[in-house]
Amino acid sequence: MSPTAGGGGAGAESLDALLPPQIADKAAALGVVKAGMGLFRTFALGVLAGAFIALGALFATTAVAGSEGVLAFGVTRVLAGVVFSLGLILVVIAGAELFTGNNLIVMAWAERRIPLAQMLRNWVIVYAGNLVGALGTVALVFAGKQYELGSGAVGVAALQIAEAKAALGFGEALALGVMCNALVCLAVWLTYSARSVTDKILAVIFPITAFVAAGFEHSIANMYFLPVGVLIRERGSDEFWAESGSSPSEFADVTVLDTIGNLIPVTIGNILGGSVLVGLVYWAIFLRPDHEGVG
Repeated sequence: MSPTAGGGGAGAESLDALLPPQIADKAAALGVVKAGMGLFRTFALGVLAGAFIALGALFATTAVAGSEGVLAFGVTRVLAGVVFSLGLILVVIAGAELFTGNNLIVMAWAERRIPLAQMLRNWVIVYAGNLVGALGTVALVFAGKQYELGSGAVGVAALQIAEAKAALGFGEALALGVMCNALVCLAVWLTYSARSVTDKILAVIFPITAFVAAGFEHSIANMYFLPVGVLIRERGSDEFWAESGSSPSEFADVTVLDTIGNLIPVTIGNILGGSVLVGLVYWAIFLRPDHEGVG
């Protein structure tokens, strides 16, 4: 399609998707805008993003509940990934600030358009907002006893997910965090090329499905997955334990300390995967002053 397709004349905006060099310019410009937002707006949008990702995690947990022995492992993982995509779709389309996606702000810093302190300020505020939004969703879901659905199958699935994450070693969690946010930031990168809501949704689904299916670790999602497991283990109703046929002793690793022990390496890994493997790599290819006009 030509730049003027649709009869808009010589000055009309193209309906074509942006090319990679244009995406890089847009990512750097958006980084400046995001880093320059005020405290209240940044935090409030961070709270929304945390809640949105938690809703995706809730959807994924519910979707796979009771599937063990019914669906093949890979099919179950892909199903979880597809429905988890809801979280980033809401972030991108509805508008919110997600810590992992905001690792791309590093491009604006590398361009010397914002100072390091401003980039770190955004990351800290957004991370805190994401945590509040995720934990708020955990509290509402637990208060509504959603974990009792399916004769306790949803709660058992939540506990199994939390147990698997809590059992990861530091190095494993860090490496899985790197891979996860490389895919998340690539999904966000692709949405920057989009010209429509449909484009953005399609750009999100496959990278996000891939990271969930592959078992990679997302710090903000884990702000839901692990705390909801802790609450169910510590305060789950007698009816839940009786119906599910499980007991708290089966999930000994699902504790507050194990939650923190997971979030630290996963967060570090997410920063490395998003800011270095995606943000700085694309900056070096398309934006550094001595580039060769690639693209």
